[in-house]
Amino acid sequence: MSPNDMEAEENNEYESKKIKIDKCENDLKDINENNTEKIRSNRPDIVPVLQNVVATVNLNCKLDLKSIALHARNAEYNPKRFAAVIMRIREPKTTALIFASGKMVVTGAKSEKESKLASQRYSKIIEKLGFSIFFDNFKVQNIVSSCDVRFAIKLEGLAYAHSNYCSYEPELFPGLIYRMVKPKIVLLIFVSGKIVLTGAKRREDIFDAFENIYPVLEQYKKV
Repeated sequence: MSPNDMEAEENNEYESKKIKIDKCENDLKDINENNTEKIRSNRPDIVPVLQNVVATVNLNCKLDLKSIALHARNAEYNPKRFAAVIMRIREPKTTALIFASGKMVVTGAKSEKESKLASQRYSKIIEKLGFSIFFDNFKVQNIVSSCDVRFAIKLEGLAYAHSNYCSYEPELFPGLIYRMVKPKIVLLIFVSGKIVLTGAKRREDIFDAFENIYPVLEQYKKV
């Protein structure tokens, strides 16, 4: 075989290998793209649902709790059991703890907006009873939400791998307590896949915490 023939054969072999390599790269690209699409389409659309918003407000007025309990509807006061009037309204469905100092705690709302509306309505009720109140310093103190990731979780493995953040004592409480540092949220994680997120002051923190914990939970999915 002449040198020219050998060179031609090497070139043909090179081109043949190059075609195969290009084909493999294209196939690999297609596989990666398909897998990415599959992962995206299979990721469940799970959003934590707000279950309870706890807020505080200052009415800037000393209150006669006996008088409020006597004249207001849906109000109860037993100072031997608890040092506040417990008042309820139906819309938004909430409960208020009203203290003699003028401080008020409102719980049971399903959103920040509902919580503020309820607080204003309790304030109006108290104002109509003859107290010179001034609605001030409304603050959301805690947002509680829940969701279901739709798969069972190996809590023992999660607790072992994340021991710095977890507390898991099934003989005392069936859920794993996960204390996230950033955002500062406490998650109660159950083997069924149900999760309760609490301790947030902004709903954005709830969603950020869930985005952080979801890929971790996927690693401990029961098969």
